[in-house]
Order: sequence, then structure tokens, then C-alpha cells
Amino acid sequence: MNASKRYEIFSRLRAANPHPTTELEYNSPFELLVAVTLSAQATDKGVNIATRKLFPQANTPEAIAALGEDGLRDFIKTIGLFKTKAKNIIATCQILIQNHGSEVPRTREELEKLPGVGRKTANVILNTAFGEPTMAVDTHIFRISNRTRIATGKNVMEVELKLLKVIPKEFRLDAHHWLILHGRYQCIARKPKCATCIINDLCEYKEKTNVL
Repeated sequence: MNASKRYEIFSRLRAANPHPTTELEYNSPFELLVAVTLSAQATDKGVNIATRKLFPQANTPEAIAALGEDGLRDFIKTIGLFKTKAKNIIATCQILIQNHGSEVPRTREELEKLPGVGRKTANVILNTAFGEPTMAVDTHIFRISNRTRIATGKNVMEVELKLLKVIPKEFRLDAHHWLILHGRYQCIARKPKCATCIINDLCEYKEKTNVL
């Protein structure tokens, strides 16, 4: 895909949604860190249901650590892998309290030292909480990048690095959210809604469905 086509794709996505953001509900970097940790192999909707009960009761490292694993489990037991996630979040709270003054670190290196936090989660925090133009490549972004041929790659790291290279600078901060939302609601996995897609004429997917 050439540069002018990519520019037009992101111009249209921006025009349709000028101020995109995550669908996870949060009011602080710490709340976002907890929500993103919970969202692994779970839906944002499911996470929001749990955190709407959790955060009014405990939304700081100290408060969640005070719940203990059992107490935290009661709030998040509707979410997949809740036992492991509770263990990781409690351990993360203790590290934040002991090593970071209860603040979420602002570097990928320090974020990835937290239990349950990998590169994708770190990128979400850096982008959404701290405004850095990173790309957290999830299944949606990986699929769309390869399907449209905006940025092709055999694994998420290849796609992440290529996206950061080819997306025009003015779009990089919000590109993560545009691509996730487009993949979640428009360019879905099994039957992409090509007929109503605003970038249909620019997409290089060879097996477009239900095109008008």
C-alpha cells in the first residue's frame, strides 16, 4: 500500500471519529492499568461491569492491596482468568507502593516489570494514559493491518513496528484506537462489513464481502 492511500485512510477515520479513546472506563492511570489487566481474553463491556463495582470501593494501589486476593476476586469473578488476574493485580499494587510511590510508571521497561503486563498492555498505558504515540497491536489491529495491507507482518511485533514506521505522524497518537474500533465493529473477523466501510475503496483486501 502506498503512502497516499494510507494518509487517506487515516484522514477518513479521523473525520468519522475525531477524538477516539478506549471503551474501558477509567479515571486515572492506575484505574486504566487495572482495567487493561482485566481485559485480557475478556470484553471491555465485561470489564466495565466489574470495575463499576470495584473502583468506587477501591481505586488506589493501597485500597486494592488491602482487599487481598480473595477480596478482589469477589469483584472480578465474572471475568475470565479472574484468579490469576487477582494475583497479578495485588502483586502489581504492592510493587507500585514499594517502588513507585503508588504511581504508574511512565516507561515501557518499568511497566513490563509489573505482573501480568506485557508489551501490548504497556503500550495501551503509554498511549491512552500518557499520550505517547505507541501502537498496542491486539487481534483486531493485527487482522486489519494485514487484511487492508496498511502494514503486513507475520506477528504482532512486525505489525507494530511497521505501523509506527508507515502511519503519518499526525495520526499516530490516535491510530491505535481507530484501528481497534474499526476491527471491533466494521472489519470484523468472519464477515467484514465491506459494503458500509468508509475505507472500502482504499482497502486492498481481495475477498471483500457484500460489496454494494
